[in-house]
Amino acid sequence: MRSRFLRSAFRWARQAAGPARRHVSCGSLPLEELFARGGPLRTFLERQVGSEVQLQVRRPELVAVAKLLNEKEQELQETGHLLHDENEDLRKLAESEITSCQKEIAQLKHQQYAAFKGWHFETLEYFPSEIGGLRHASASIGGSEAYKHMKFEGGVHRVQRVPKTEKQGRIHTSTMTVAILPQPTEINLVINPKDLRIDTKRASGAGGQHVNTTDSAVRIVHLPTGVVSECQQERSQLKNREMAMKKLRAKLYSLRVEEETSKRYNARKIQIGTKGRSEKIRTYNFPQNRVTDHRINQSLHDLEAFMQGEYLLDELVQSLKDYANYESLVEIISNKV
Repeated sequence: MRSRFLRSAFRWARQAAGPARRHVSCGSLPLEELFARGGPLRTFLERQVGSEVQLQVRRPELVAVAKLLNEKEQELQETGHLLHDENEDLRKLAESEITSCQKEIAQLKHQQYAAFKGWHFETLEYFPSEIGGLRHASASIGGSEAYKHMKFEGGVHRVQRVPKTEKQGRIHTSTMTVAILPQPTEINLVINPKDLRIDTKRASGAGGQHVNTTDSAVRIVHLPTGVVSECQQERSQLKNREMAMKKLRAKLYSLRVEEETSKRYNARKIQIGTKGRSEKIRTYNFPQNRVTDHRINQSLHDLEAFMQGEYLLDELVQSLKDYANYESLVEIISNKV
């Protein structure tokens, strides 16, 4: 269809040009250059359609071709944004929140995956659990295509294992929630300072003499949405405020992206590409030495190697990326039919 349209348009353009047709030549130009603005065929058609009243009588088929070209260009512009995820261009990750998870899961997989990909990994918050392991943590990851890969880790991860304290060998199941938020620039998201309530308090937890002596901890509330961001990692209130604002911006941007994604994909069952807090995306079964990703129903039987956050995790992420692209194309086709 595409090549037939090109041949017909070029043939009609040559015929309409008459003696001046020597100035219109495809040569070896690719299709994109031929029809690009300022290209030979596009320029010729625009000049001819400029006198559409006369041309409608003399060469009505040429007018039809020019209009068809404009319609196809408009269709491509309308569907182009569906194939491109603007968040993949963002090179910074605001936070990776990890809740109620085992220390091995948090430290080995995500931190070592960042090292494997050559990204910068910075721990923003780290709160160990009173009974061992990790209660909550957040980190910032920056690097080439960091969000493009890490976004597939967002969701509920289920862990099945036999704890060391279990004397009867029973398998215990626990979950951790991972939120992957892209860090937008101020151009992407504008926040009205009047919509913010900023509170300060004394830091709590480990920190030596500094804890509970100064109001260095910062808590920011975005009043229109109720989104809250906190930071007490640094001793400087100014630095904590800057970091809390950075996290708030990421949360608000992620909220906006989720709303747009929900409208665009009509709440599809699979939430590849969104953080999907309520969706169980993966199971780590230690007794069976198995990892299963439920979004693509794929299992790996080398749990220890997978937890190192290198080749096996990278291969799984690539499979998820391929399936996400497939889902996007299916959505585009279904909307056009």
